[in-house]
Amino acid sequence: MSGIAITRLGEERKNWRKDHPFGFVAKPVKNSDGSLNLMIWECVIPGKKDTPWENGYYKLRMIFKDDYPTSPPKCKFEPPLFHPNVYPSGTVCLSLLDEEKDWRPAITIKQVLLGIQKLLNEPNIKDPAQAEAYTIYCQNRTEYEMRVRAQARTMPAKLD
Repeated sequence: MSGIAITRLGEERKNWRKDHPFGFVAKPVKNSDGSLNLMIWECVIPGKKDTPWENGYYKLRMIFKDDYPTSPPKCKFEPPLFHPNVYPSGTVCLSLLDEEKDWRPAITIKQVLLGIQKLLNEPNIKDPAQAEAYTIYCQNRTEYEMRVRAQARTMPAKLD
């Protein structure tokens, strides 16, 4: 494992524990021996107030490669979400997470999670990842918001 990635993720963890947005969770998973695996984090993103995503707490796994922060983490909703920019596998499609587009090594875990929260209610229809959600979002916003609200009700605030 890369010392640079581990050092940076240790710093990120320390900074997160001191200061993070209300309702969000981000923590490294535990290995079977009880030690922390800084390369895989379990996160929860709360739906923004006054949006169809409100009251939902969306579980996300962040997987870091050995060359982090040069390359972005892979972010994956578990379970996958109904959203135009979330692949059926749960992987998030966001320019911030693409090293060919907007990723920069200075971007923090907090900025990634806030960016994903913003994306939930403000999909990028120029970069769709899920046909059904994209089509309904573009053709019938009422139906789309109804589906999102129903999904929010199935996402309680609890990290297993």
